[in-house]
Amino acid sequence: MEIKCWFDKDTNTFTYCVYDGVTLDAVVIDSVWNFDQASGTLKKTSIECVKDFIETMCLKLHYILETHAHADHVTGAQPLKKIFPAAKIGVGTRILEVQKVFKSILNLGEKFFVDGRQFDELFVDGDEFKAGSLNLKVIATPGHTPACVSYLIGDAVFVGDALFMPDYGTGRCDFPDGNAAALFNSIQKLYGLSDSTRVFTGHDYMPNGRPTSWESTIKTQKRDNIQLTGETTKEQFVALRQARDKTLTAPKLLFPSIQINIAAGHLPQNEENGKSYLKLPITIVEL
Repeated sequence: MEIKCWFDKDTNTFTYCVYDGVTLDAVVIDSVWNFDQASGTLKKTSIECVKDFIETMCLKLHYILETHAHADHVTGAQPLKKIFPAAKIGVGTRILEVQKVFKSILNLGEKFFVDGRQFDELFVDGDEFKAGSLNLKVIATPGHTPACVSYLIGDAVFVGDALFMPDYGTGRCDFPDGNAAALFNSIQKLYGLSDSTRVFTGHDYMPNGRPTSWESTIKTQKRDNIQLTGETTKEQFVALRQARDKTLTAPKLLFPSIQINIAAGHLPQNEENGKSYLKLPITIVEL
């Protein structure tokens, strides 16, 4: 099993291609469709990098996987699927809960369905499936969002926003239906994996100016994670996580990303002028 990683510096996001160097079977995890909010422009810069790698290596792409409905970048699932139509788009089944919440928040109307039909496959905790010669197992890791899952492939686990590098901690839990206690429980499941299991995170924010880093191990996470070691109690973590979350601002791409990502990367339907539009709810705060 081989792992290729790309880093989108605008959103601090990692995209992974996991592949068998012999059979050439592959999956892509957490792809990025580059979005410039000021101009409303979507560019395929990151998608082209993935495409070129897959084509150069002659890989057979079986799945385009999401660890959750991201709030900080737009998924590249649909553009990738147009290039590789046989690939299936997969996400955790609790995406239905996220769809229902944001359908209400964004008033998406009757034509937005909340049954997950936008995705090709919905996974539940413990699901095992194959991508050619690759064997994957789904570990439900809610807390950051209800729909978060991690993918265990061989000796590597791809954790999305559940765990960051040990010197940065864990994912925030202040999004709708996020829950710090649930995240604690989810990370205990990850910490139950073999100490040698490699951990691949979804983002890196380079604290203290260190170089970009994306790989750790369960052993180092349990020993060094600044928010949740193997000795941290649930009460301690919940208090720390909730205090930290109160200081955070909303991701700048929250509403653009969510509208597209809960629809598996599909853009809103074109309006009469042939253009697609994103919605932004307005909140008035009285002084």
